[in-house]
Amino acid sequence: MKNERRVRQARKIRVDSGLNKDMQAKLVILFILVLLAFAGLSVKLISITRDNGEQYKKQVLSQQKYNSVTLPYKRGDILDCKGNKLATSEKVYNMIVDAKVMLDKDESLEETMAALRDCFPSLDISSIRNHVTENPTSQYYIVAKRLTYDEISKFVEMDNDNETYPNIAGVWFEDEYKRIYPNNTLASDVLGFTVKGEGGQYGLEQYYNSVLEGTNGRDYGYLNEDETLERTTIPATDGYNIVTTIDANVQQIIEKYLYEFNENNKNAVRDGNGANNLGCIIMDVNSGEILGMASYPTFNLNDPRDTSRLIGMKECDLKGNIAYDATVLTEENIAEELADEELKNANLANLWKNFCISNTYEPGSTYKPFTVACGLESGKLTGEEYYTCNGSLPVANHNIKCHNYKKGGCGTLSVLGAVENSCNVSLMLMGRQIGASTFLEYQNKYNFGLKTNIDLYGESRTDTLVFTGDSMGETELATSTFGQGFNVTMIQMITGFCSLINGGYYYEPHMVSKITAADGSTVKTISPRVLKQTISAQTSNQIVEYCVGVVKEGTGKTARPAGYMIGGKTGTAETVPRDRTNYVLSFMGFAPADNPQIAIYVVVDRPNSWVQDNVGFATRLCRSILTEVLPYMNIYMTEELSEKEEQELAELNITVKRANVEEELTEEEATDSPDLDENGNVNAHGGDVTSSTQVTQEEMNSDDVETAPLTGTVLNMETGDAVKEETNEIPY
Repeated sequence: MKNERRVRQARKIRVDSGLNKDMQAKLVILFILVLLAFAGLSVKLISITRDNGEQYKKQVLSQQKYNSVTLPYKRGDILDCKGNKLATSEKVYNMIVDAKVMLDKDESLEETMAALRDCFPSLDISSIRNHVTENPTSQYYIVAKRLTYDEISKFVEMDNDNETYPNIAGVWFEDEYKRIYPNNTLASDVLGFTVKGEGGQYGLEQYYNSVLEGTNGRDYGYLNEDETLERTTIPATDGYNIVTTIDANVQQIIEKYLYEFNENNKNAVRDGNGANNLGCIIMDVNSGEILGMASYPTFNLNDPRDTSRLIGMKECDLKGNIAYDATVLTEENIAEELADEELKNANLANLWKNFCISNTYEPGSTYKPFTVACGLESGKLTGEEYYTCNGSLPVANHNIKCHNYKKGGCGTLSVLGAVENSCNVSLMLMGRQIGASTFLEYQNKYNFGLKTNIDLYGESRTDTLVFTGDSMGETELATSTFGQGFNVTMIQMITGFCSLINGGYYYEPHMVSKITAADGSTVKTISPRVLKQTISAQTSNQIVEYCVGVVKEGTGKTARPAGYMIGGKTGTAETVPRDRTNYVLSFMGFAPADNPQIAIYVVVDRPNSWVQDNVGFATRLCRSILTEVLPYMNIYMTEELSEKEEQELAELNITVKRANVEEELTEEEATDSPDLDENGNVNAHGGDVTSSTQVTQEEMNSDDVETAPLTGTVLNMETGDAVKEETNEIPY
């Protein structure tokens, strides 16, 4: 009994010490609530991750100790044909201050400031100190930009000398590249320049921007919890180099004489430069390679925004247009005239344009070889024709004059004589034989009205500045034969002219011959490209003969350089407005005379002179350039030197170079006398000797000879706008 009592008591104790039903229910409820809380938290975490994950990720990352440095690429070099650097990139350094690091140790601030004061006397140390103390968490503050290694080397040595200067901290240097042009103004129009963040501007820099540019690299650094630096580096890819066809020495000679021309003629009869524009191109006639191209005024490629280069130019408006009576910028007025930043930018843009490819004008008589070649190649002319010029020619009820109208005209001339004497009447008579459709067909073959696609930024379109079948009438044909009424660019003219003298092959003009990688390996070779054949070799030979006659016996005598015979054609074109006071003068030639290797084209746009229609401005400029260029290019002299020429060459330190061959005797040159029949009349051989009109003595003494209206669309060189001619004058 006693034992049973004990068992019951033990069971009672176990029951009393256990959980009753109420407590069990409460526990279940608590467990469910905990599960629900965890479920809710999970849902909330999922929601945060989905909707705000990136935000919190950035916030967390921003609190970590990362560093990331851009590794800049080096822009490719621009070289001349002999490997001389025309443009290159030099490594420079931006000084960066990290206030957080500098303030990490108490001694660092003062020791670092002292080092900066010692190494960079021009720095405003107090300003740097204020920034560091007022912005203790700042880690990127640019103190100075584009410092050279020589400028930072002393500080770098001190910073690396931890024994002597243990507390220098918080200053580092960020790599960058600065574009450098070693020759300042040389080939400024051709090269163009760069603007940080925008790449190349104008010229080769813009045209080949994607080739010259590379790709930045990146150096990533991260300090983990153990303060161990983990780093990943993606190296930069440098840009490619371009090797140009430009010869720096040829370019320098051209620019030397353009500058000399300006110095000799500026402020002569009006304020301003020696001419509104000057331009010269020298091209290899058998490849289309540009050996030299320059215009004046130039600008400093290392400081393209220098407004002092605008002095002497006419001021343009915000659209780049230049009024006929525009203000000339001088030292006295330039600050006031260009006070408006937008207007200053417009005038700088006008300075940066390349006259040789961007400006258009009427070519004048330099177009006559193209007209003659058209007639010969089409069979409309044989080359045996004769024409009589009495001073003017009736065209559409008007008389269009020749430049010799005051002297009674040029008389009776052969085709050769017409080119030599630049006779407008003879060319208009040839135009009648050729006809409008044939003339326009060949003008298109010569590529006028089309771009040449030269590899330079800024070539102008001229498709609206030439006549078409619908717009060319009798008057337009007549004036077009001697280069008035339509517009061209310099690059169009010299490229087409090369095809007239090289056997008829039209080469695409180009400035770059090769693209190379940073290690010097060739990426791409750009070979000469023949686009078409404009005329036959036989016609080409005749044009060469006619152009040599221009220099030997005609209007181009003053273009012949010392020791050489060359060929070429002069040009005098009156500009809009046609007031007989403003002219574009030009000479287009080639050398040597018997085997053309180079072509040269010189344009003088409205020289600073009382009498502008003097083509000698262009021929003498051409002579000066070729007198130095031809010996430099090892082209042998063929002509006897006068005592004056020998002295000239001696002053220029030019060595006389002649071929080591015996000269062959040549037959006496044929005279330009026309063939006469048994009655003494001129045999015109299909030409027209009856259509010219005798100019009276009264007309010879007057400037009011009646001329036909110019009905075509032309470009006003002052404004750059295509306009309809309003005058009743046709220039010679």
